[in-house]
Amino acid sequence: MTGKRPTIDDVARVSGVARVTVSRVLNGGPNVRDEVRTRVMRAIEQLDYKVNPQARSLAGGASRLLAFVFASDLENDPNSYYESALELGALRACLTLGYQVLVQNVPQQTPDREKRVLDLITSQRCEGLILSPPYSDDVSLIQAALAQGCKVVTVSPGGPGRGIVDGVGVDDEAGGYDMACELLSLGHRRFGFIAGLEGHLSADRRMKGFERALAEQGLGDDAWIMARGDFTFRSGTHLAPGLLDHPLSPSALVCANDDMAAGALSAAHARGLSIPRDLSITGFDDAPVAAIVWPPLTTVHQPVKVLGQRAVEMLVARLTGANTASEPVFQQLDHAVVRRQTTAAQ
Repeated sequence: MTGKRPTIDDVARVSGVARVTVSRVLNGGPNVRDEVRTRVMRAIEQLDYKVNPQARSLAGGASRLLAFVFASDLENDPNSYYESALELGALRACLTLGYQVLVQNVPQQTPDREKRVLDLITSQRCEGLILSPPYSDDVSLIQAALAQGCKVVTVSPGGPGRGIVDGVGVDDEAGGYDMACELLSLGHRRFGFIAGLEGHLSADRRMKGFERALAEQGLGDDAWIMARGDFTFRSGTHLAPGLLDHPLSPSALVCANDDMAAGALSAAHARGLSIPRDLSITGFDDAPVAAIVWPPLTTVHQPVKVLGQRAVEMLVARLTGANTASEPVFQQLDHAVVRRQTTAAQ
């Protein structure tokens, strides 16, 4: 070992690609095949290559600081996995690309939420902004940030946020549809649905997909009942009993995320129900809790860490000029139903 720090040319040599390709990967540029991106990232890890953020900042005169905004109300329990996984993915990408990320929680109920975000951009000299749901669909906020000269990328926009700026997410409606089809194939025809917060459009799309699958089987509004939670374990425990006591007597509870599903599972255990013999329960996200509760939770996997990583890469690509596309780009990542032990035939 000579002690010499690895260079970008070393990364190019080990990964077997051109120097410009390594640069494109480091800057989150487009038109890089996943297989090539993986080879470059493995070479970076193997060589322990680090971008020098101080040098790049001096060269460009920029802050190299990104802001990642979440809508959690700190008076309530956060959706711990979703936010922490997004943050971890973003941090890993920033480490590779030579940027820093500032994570900020802005409760969506506060009337000055837009001002808080815009003040954050100016006071911290943030070059770019990443918005998570439901801010990823706040058109007014997105346009105000753009008016300040700040680049914006959205995570899991549910509708209005798409087409304005670059974004990344999974097909939430397809995920809800696929989970409903899974339960329908098991013979379930009576459902309870624990939805997300009002205005959380990506979660509402999961419910829309669920409803579409039921309609295709000739099942209408009389086949399911709904209650709105806030994505926390506690809301799952509070809402599940009311759904189970409803005259419909659902045979399956579908939850818009895993934390609420884990809460519903706890409430079912407290009633002495045998899962999945007496009741099937499903979640969404494939958070770590889904694999450690008993029984392990059937859920929809979405690559949350990769969402955070890709959001940073897309933002940096715009900041560095690696992506000069005139139209906003939306990257759709794959989802999958993960069958575990909380679902069974009816």
